[in-house]
Amino acid sequence: MRDIFRTTVIGIAVAGLTLSAAALSVGDALAQAKPAPGAAEAAPSDDAPIKQIALTEKQIEGVLAAQKEMDALDDKLPDNPDVKPDPKIVAQLDAIAKKSGFASYDEYNNVIDNIGLVLGGFDPATKKYIGAEAVLKQQIAAVQADTKMPSKEKKQALDEMDAALKTPAPVIENKGNIDLVAKYYDKLAEALSEGEDE
Repeated sequence: MRDIFRTTVIGIAVAGLTLSAAALSVGDALAQAKPAPGAAEAAPSDDAPIKQIALTEKQIEGVLAAQKEMDALDDKLPDNPDVKPDPKIVAQLDAIAKKSGFASYDEYNNVIDNIGLVLGGFDPATKKYIGAEAVLKQQIAAVQADTKMPSKEKKQALDEMDAALKTPAPVIENKGNIDLVAKYYDKLAEALSEGEDE
């Protein structure tokens, strides 16, 4: 369904949103390995890179308006990318996207991808953009410093984050996206992290 890079970027963004200076929960540390919310048949193929676009306020507001409904349908999508989702669910996703100002579910997904690409580089403590690699290094340091995390889970989390470091996120082509996501950071952080928690 969604490509591995997209899952990693969104996972880093969501994990970064919930990272505290004191500790990182196992769920957040492993968020990179989980599929991002809303994955469906219309998403890009496994080796398709994110099509970077210049985001607009209207698109951000559309994502915020659609997120709860999209998340509700997410549970009805198959986890296995080889299993074709129910066409009725895909039609509902497309209808929600259109109701929220998008031409299609594909456009909605592309906007989510671009938001996730930018969010992955925000330091959740300062709410400033520092880059995805720097955020991931902070997460690694937090997991290494966590004395309460079981060693097996710590090793698994560190292995996954080290692997994510070896596949760096692409450079953000539209620098205006950083300022726009920063403007809506709190709302996006809340909306997108709720989707991961469900």
